[in-house]
Amino acid sequence: MASTNFRPLHDRVVVRRVASEEKTKGGIIIPDTAKEKPQEGEIVAVGSGVRDDKGNLVALDVKAGDRVLFGKWSGTEVKLDGEDLLIMKESDIMGIIG
Repeated sequence: MASTNFRPLHDRVVVRRVASEEKTKGGIIIPDTAKEKPQEGEIVAVGSGVRDDKGNLVALDVKAGDRVLFGKWSGTEVKLDGEDLLIMKESDIMGIIG
């Protein structure tokens, strides 16, 4: 992401999905057509935050590098510099891992 000049606005974040498992625990290889998209990712970039009722800037709770869980249908898929990424609002993130 360092090579692009893209910066999300306000309470939006850019997320890179983590790779999903290629095999089941029993050793069965899962074909790409049967895989579900992972609901776990790494924050690549964050917006500056949102303004509260008094006009003060409230920073986001997540930062670049955080591993997060998000909903199955969260975000908008985009391709930046040839990489598939998601742009979503911070409220679509369910929590930080680790």
